Amino acid sequence: MVTPIQRELKIRGYVVGQFPNPPLWVALAALVVAGLTNDGSTIDDLARAIFYVALTAWAYGEAAHGVNGLRKGLGTLALGLIVVGVSRAVG
Repeated sequence: MVTPIQRELKIRGYVVGQFPNPPLWVALAALVVAGLTNDGSTIDDLARAIFYVALTAWAYGEAAHGVNGLRKGLGTLALGLIVVGVSRAVG
């Protein structure tokens, strides 16, 4: 079925690109806010927390429900990197 807005890029029926979903947009917006604020400020800390939560939601969604093995692997890799990033921030 063809939709008015193309949300996926397919090559021979294999999805190789997809329009970002809402958790990824939120993560990217939070990352921009964190980059524009002073390190250690309340807004910076809040933006980084939102970034990690939104990115975790995106990564879990990809790992559990990705459209192909590449997307599932990307989600799993992202979850691992999030664990490392949060453990460094906490410890």
